[in-house]
Formats: sequence, C-alpha cells, structure tokens
Amino acid sequence: MTPDLLEEGARRVETHAALVSGLNNTESGGRNASTGRIATPGEVDVTHGRILYLEDVSVSFDGFKAINKLSLDIAPGELRCIIGPNGAGKTTMMDIITGKTRPDEGTVFFGSTIDLLRHKEAEIAQLGIGRKFQKPTVFEQLTVFENLELALKTHKGVKASMFFRLDSAQSDRLAEMLVTIHLAGSVNRLAGNLSHGQKQWLEIGMLLMQDPKLLLLDEPVAGMTDEETSRTAELFLTLKGKHSLMVVEHDMSFIRTISEIVTVLCDGSVLAQGTLDQVQADERVIEVYLGR
Repeated sequence: MTPDLLEEGARRVETHAALVSGLNNTESGGRNASTGRIATPGEVDVTHGRILYLEDVSVSFDGFKAINKLSLDIAPGELRCIIGPNGAGKTTMMDIITGKTRPDEGTVFFGSTIDLLRHKEAEIAQLGIGRKFQKPTVFEQLTVFENLELALKTHKGVKASMFFRLDSAQSDRLAEMLVTIHLAGSVNRLAGNLSHGQKQWLEIGMLLMQDPKLLLLDEPVAGMTDEETSRTAELFLTLKGKHSLMVVEHDMSFIRTISEIVTVLCDGSVLAQGTLDQVQADERVIEVYLGR
C-alpha cells in the first residue's frame, strides 16, 4: 500500500471515529492539509520488451551481502514467480525495487527510461509499482467499499476528500473490482470482520485501484485455506497480461498453478531460472532449497 494511501486511510479512520463520538474534527484529523497528495504517474516505456530490469545489483548489511550481483528482468504482462530459501534475498530485492533500500551498486530500471535509484519510495509507488506485504494491511474500521473507495486514484487533499462523490465510471469500476477480488457479497462488511484470505484480496483490490503497472506480492497465500488459495490463483491469472506481477511464494502447488517462469534466488543472486519442472529438476536447487 502506498505511503500516501496509508496516511489518507489513517485520516479517514480518525474522522470516522470523531463523527461517531459527536466530535467536530476536520477531515485531516488535525494534520496539516498539505500532507494529502498523489501525483499522476508518467508512462512507462516498454518498447524494449522489459518493464523491470535489474543488473549487477548488490547491497550489504553490516558486512553481510544480502544481494550479490543480482540481475533479472521481467516482461510487460508477465507473471514471474520468485522462490528460494530463507535469507536468499527475496524481500531485500523487493525493498530495492520499491526504494525502501538503496543498493551499494547496480542498475534498477522501470521500463527503459525510469531509473528507480533516482526516486524515493513514495515516488516509486506513484510511478506505478504496487507492493503487497505478507501481512494484509487494510483499514479494519472501514467497510470493504470504503477501503476500495479510499484507494481510488483521485486527489487526496482535505477539501477534495470532504466533497468527493463517485461518478458513474468510478462506481462501475468499484463494482467490477468487488467481483474481481471475490468480495461482491461483502461490500458493506467491516474489513476487520473479513477472513485472512479476504483481507488479502481486499488489499490486492486496493492496490489495483491505483492502476499499478507492476505488482510485487510477498507470500500472498500464506495462511489461506485451500479454497482461498485456489481463488487467489484464479485472481492472479486474470491479472496476468493486464499487469506485470512478481510473486514471492513457498507454496509449490500454488506456483505450479500460476507460473510460467520461476526464478530461484540463493545467497542474493539468481541460482536457476525456467519452468517449475526445470528448476525442480536442477541439482543445485534441490540441494539448497527443495531437499531430497
């Protein structure tokens, strides 16, 4: 979830609580009005056939090399699965892509022209890269509908938020998203009352409302039931082609359902890459990750 969206959501929850208690607070919840903003992201140049490109990226923490000469690329509309043992560098790689961590060396480009190392974390989110962490982050005191409405890509200033009304196109988009994320029957439920899997879907829906071109998803089916995992696989397959997705996951059955290309990370670099059958047959992957 983007930093601006988290900030606006916290403000919305505070305002909702104030209204319930009869307080006459402002929409900003006491914050300076200048803190609410979202910029319109520019177009991403994918004429060279790659939406994400990392080359020779390295980063060390207290002498430990978490990422070591890592190079990989992802095509527009591709669904790439990333696997590997704990400590392989999967989360650090996503931290670098989203601007949370700065590498010591290397190149990270979004499309052909956007050097991500020149941008801050919030700017990268606004450029069209959405990230979902393993633990779902939704606004539990708001309804499913309110969470999605909040995530709409609109001006988030205080005055604009106070007088905002959905137009017909936005209403249609929200209705379509509710169907896409399997929550059409839960539109008025508080997000806090959803199951773990439903909260995951809601957060994915909130990211999608921001029109991301690339989605980074960290263990999205961890803790889900078998049915929820199956429906999540369906969701991801519907997103493939419309968005580029990088999915970090340990559930091999889930990966088999959704994957075309699987990248195996180990010790901060690419150990193997190919179809799931190919990487599962690789002796190096068996040795360090899958076991005998």
